[in-house]
Amino acid sequence: MHTADAIVIGAGHNGLVAANLLADEGWDVVVLEEQPGPGGALRTEEITAPGFRSDLCAAFFPLGAASPVLDGLDLAEHGLRWLHAPDALAHVFPDDRCAVLSRDLDRTAESVARFAPGDEQSWRGLFQQWQGLREEFLDALFTPFPPVRAGTRLLRRTGTAEAVRLARMLTLPARRFARERFDGEGARLLLSGNAAHSDLSVDNAGSAVFGWLLGMLAQDVGFPVPEGGAGELVAVLVRRLESKGGSVHCGVPVTEVLVAAGKAVGVRCADGEPIRARKAVLADVPAPALYGELVAPEWLPSRLLADLKVFEWDSATVKVDWALSGPIPWTAQEAHGAGTVHLGCDETGLSAFGAALARDEVPEQPFLLLGQMTTADASRSPAGTEAVWAYTHVPRGRDRATVQRQAERVEAAVEHNAPGFRDLILARHVQGPEELAGHDANLVGGAINAGTTAIHQELFFRPVPGLGRSDTPVDRLFLAGATAHPGGAVHGGPGANAARAALARDHLLGSGYAAVIRAANRAVYG
Repeated sequence: MHTADAIVIGAGHNGLVAANLLADEGWDVVVLEEQPGPGGALRTEEITAPGFRSDLCAAFFPLGAASPVLDGLDLAEHGLRWLHAPDALAHVFPDDRCAVLSRDLDRTAESVARFAPGDEQSWRGLFQQWQGLREEFLDALFTPFPPVRAGTRLLRRTGTAEAVRLARMLTLPARRFARERFDGEGARLLLSGNAAHSDLSVDNAGSAVFGWLLGMLAQDVGFPVPEGGAGELVAVLVRRLESKGGSVHCGVPVTEVLVAAGKAVGVRCADGEPIRARKAVLADVPAPALYGELVAPEWLPSRLLADLKVFEWDSATVKVDWALSGPIPWTAQEAHGAGTVHLGCDETGLSAFGAALARDEVPEQPFLLLGQMTTADASRSPAGTEAVWAYTHVPRGRDRATVQRQAERVEAAVEHNAPGFRDLILARHVQGPEELAGHDANLVGGAINAGTTAIHQELFFRPVPGLGRSDTPVDRLFLAGATAHPGGAVHGGPGANAARAALARDHLLGSGYAAVIRAANRAVYG
């Protein structure tokens, strides 16, 4: 393991996607992971009780199921199987009303109509709009910013007038957009709740498009899970890579990216061993870690380092996993069949939740995302039982006592809508920011979405104002982690963009590709 065409730092799903795409082109690829096993935020373990398999971080994958990146890898041929709960999502109100989002359009329409009869047709119209621009929109989403070609195709498909309306939606707060489209609180909360699911305040400009995207994906592909757990998606990516000749080495921390004459030429591992990269180094690590720790400052523009000091991370996360002796006894019967449940807040509560976090305050009434994993995949726990998790957010930098108090509020919120829930608990496991970051270095301070709460970073400037590409100021070094465009969630976009940039650099070197990138970096960073 002294040399390879490409070295990938980090065996999270983005690093593994990048490695697979390079291996498909015949490159000799080595993936180095500091943790004992691959996966990063995609890991499944028995952390509550024997026989109960919990996803440590990510669990449901609407963007993964819709991702053209993952679809292009034909992962089903290597053993990936998506499973679905009867319904994708339920939003349970504090007063026990419930709105359901199902892959069955008629069921969703019937649910929102119970809150306002006219919302049935409004929801159908919104989904029809999605169907008309789905492919072009997803291509634009996964293309490095600015998405010139994909954006042109989207404009041709929609026409100028509809494109202008879509552009307006990019600027709207989710709560405002939902109120413009729907009269009833059911449909409005299905959209606003999904914006909050994306870690955005429902009153923030630009949050509407994320609520709309997740809502339409839930209607389209659902909120699926890999059979056996999130870790199975990683296992499939590893098997596919190894079948192409690539290799993954765990327990091998990288301490330095080796640079010579402005080019990345390899890495140095914690044991001091250097490994040479003949063509490229790809880093599935947070941008501040790459530029602040792995690459020596003398190779980086001072303006880039200054920009990174103001990179905004998400709020911290508090997650509780439970092993239950039976299904959650929801008072709202519609919630029983949902894989994902939103609860704890109505429209006003969602606004208050986001405002508290913006003020750096711990929300007294948390908004919860809850996963009924056995409902979605019967293999997750013994027959008749349920493996469940829920998480919420707190401001960054809070102590362990705050984490424990908020975990208690999480449990109380479930009990409020499901009296008798606590009586079913066989075991529980609480994770705060420290534990989550321990699973995956990309989850800095418990930030599970790599900066989505800063909308300017999510839409345009990841990780800092610049090219919107995975290319870096160091030639042959590419950023492949979730702090690169198009950001967090499990879809493989950052890894794919980094691999494609590395391949383009290799193929087009004679046309001056590296010189063009250097010139562009000079224009941005001085």
